[in-house]
Amino acid sequence: MNVLFIGDIIGGPGRNAVKGLLPVIVKEEKVDIVIANGENAAGGSGLTPSVAGEMFSSGINVITLGNHTWKRKEILEIIDNKHIIRPANFPPGVPGKGYIVMNNNETKLAVINLMGRVYMADTDCPFRKLDEIMEELSDKKIKNIIVDFHAEITSEKIAFGWYLDGKVSAVIGTHTHVQTADERVMPQGTAYITDAGMTGARDSVIGVKKEIILKKYLTQMPMRFEVAEGDPVLSAVIVDIDELTGKARGIRRINRPFIKLGN
Repeated sequence: MNVLFIGDIIGGPGRNAVKGLLPVIVKEEKVDIVIANGENAAGGSGLTPSVAGEMFSSGINVITLGNHTWKRKEILEIIDNKHIIRPANFPPGVPGKGYIVMNNNETKLAVINLMGRVYMADTDCPFRKLDEIMEELSDKKIKNIIVDFHAEITSEKIAFGWYLDGKVSAVIGTHTHVQTADERVMPQGTAYITDAGMTGARDSVIGVKKEIILKKYLTQMPMRFEVAEGDPVLSAVIVDIDELTGKARGIRRINRPFIKLGN
């Protein structure tokens, strides 16, 4: 089973890159399931019903979220959609769900969303929450498991990868918007990458207009962030999973520019 995980989609440029490139990538790479982090897909922060609908229409099967889950109040209209998940280690009673189980032909695939705690908002322990979820999945005899770990620092992500080695099919980091070059299959069969990267404008500072960020650093004044428009790129990873064992056979990075015809 080939799973494509698309790194944080940033605003309109990111969504346009997905619309233009995803059908080609799915065909070329024989992709079975498409997962994407969409917490910044609506105007660079948050998710709305119309944007989620656009993403699903583009071919995305599951949308994961993160620390910007509640940036837009409209999220409450779709947070219970069966193909949208928010971090599972949010406090009890929070709307939405932290993982889903979906079917790929006769194979079940679980997708879990968790958030780190270092330099992030207060959440429950992602390690212990993952253990709880794994007990539930074990009872259902589900072996194919993808984890989106939305976290700030590399050490927490790497530690999480080691903690889950041999327990899940893949641990894919999101949130920092810069694709890392440390993809590997760990000793016990778990595919890992610290960050899948960003799908949005390359000529930016992690998706925001560079002029705004430079002015903020130079003046230390508060600035209103705006999504950068130019030179969109799609960043993602493809994970090849042995459906019988749930172990990863490989993981490979994708970093593909989107060039509109006629430009």
